Amino acid sequence: MKETKLTAKMRTAKGKAASGRMRREGWFPAVVYGAGRPGLDVQLNAHDFVMVLRDHHSENLIVDLAVEGQEKPYKVMVKAMQHHPLNGRVLHVDFCEINMSKKIKIRVPVELKGEATGVVNGGGLLEHVLREVNVECLPGDMPEEIAVDVSGLELGATLHVKDIATDGKFEILDDGELVVAAVAAPRTAEEEAPAEGEATAPEVITEKKADDEEKAEKK
Repeated sequence: MKETKLTAKMRTAKGKAASGRMRREGWFPAVVYGAGRPGLDVQLNAHDFVMVLRDHHSENLIVDLAVEGQEKPYKVMVKAMQHHPLNGRVLHVDFCEINMSKKIKIRVPVELKGEATGVVNGGGLLEHVLREVNVECLPGDMPEEIAVDVSGLELGATLHVKDIATDGKFEILDDGELVVAAVAAPRTAEEEAPAEGEATAPEVITEKKADDEEKAEKK
C-alpha cells in the first residue's frame, strides 16, 4: 500500500455558509477522528486532494496528514467521502487515525481482468456479481483493489469468493460460496420473444375502455 502526504489547515469557521465560501476558494472541510478525543476540524486543498485520488485505484488510501500548528502528522485513512451529486467534486472527507500494527476491516473493490473463454469462444455474457468484498488486514497490507483473472471461465462457469488468491496478506471475511463472476449462456431467440398469452395490448384496451366509461358516468 502506497502512502501519501497531505497538508491541512485548522478549520474554525463552521456551518453551511462557511463551507460554501471555503469551497469557492478551492478548499473543502474535513474531520480527523481518533480514539479518545473529539474530531479535529480541518480543511484541505481540493486540487491537492484530487491529485492524490488520481494516483490511486480506489478511495482506500493511507495518508500522512500534516496539520498546520500540530507537532506531528496524523497517520489516517479515508473513512467516508461525500461527492457532489452532479459534478462529482469532493465536498467533505472523514479521516480516521490508524495504528499500522493493528488490523483493520475495510471494503475493497473487486476488478475483473482478462477475457473469459466462455465469452470469446462461446458467445456467453460475463456477469460481475460481487463488486466489493470485506477484508481484514494490517493497514500496510491493505489492497486498493482486488484483481481477479476471469480468462479461464468457460460457458456456464462461476468464480466464487473462495477462489480469490490473497497471498496471506489479507483475509476475506465474506462467505466463500458467494459468486463473484459468472459466464451466462447466450439467450436464444425463443427466450427473448414474449411467451404466448403475454401480450399487453388487450389489457391496455380494457383499461382505456374502463376510463372512458368512468368519464361518461361523470357527464
